[in-house]
Amino acid sequence: MALAKLGVVVLDCPDPRALAGFYAEVVGGTVEGDGDWVDLKVPGGQPLAFQAAPGYVAPKWPAPDASQQFHLDLVVDDLDAAEKGVLALGAKPLDTEDRSRGWRVYADPAGHPFCLCAC
Repeated sequence: MALAKLGVVVLDCPDPRALAGFYAEVVGGTVEGDGDWVDLKVPGGQPLAFQAAPGYVAPKWPAPDASQQFHLDLVVDDLDAAEKGVLALGAKPLDTEDRSRGWRVYADPAGHPFCLCAC
């Protein structure tokens, strides 16, 4: 029996409202709150939260001397269309050259790595 259930995934960032807005455009949902803590209620999915972190330093990917901490896998139907969309929203490509595989890696505007996956 589980001791707990997952409540929310929280991402540290310099601007919680802006990063919540980025992910709302990517996965849908409603942005709630302002200031140091902002929630993204995702329809039919796990909520995300964004927390202001003074002195925030983006994770490095890939970097053998620094951990990426975690990343999000976002399932899509069309990798090319999804890529075009996230780049227009401000994502940066990290590992997108190999077009034969079913996933590509990007960084959100605050530098967190995430994958688009056609799984």
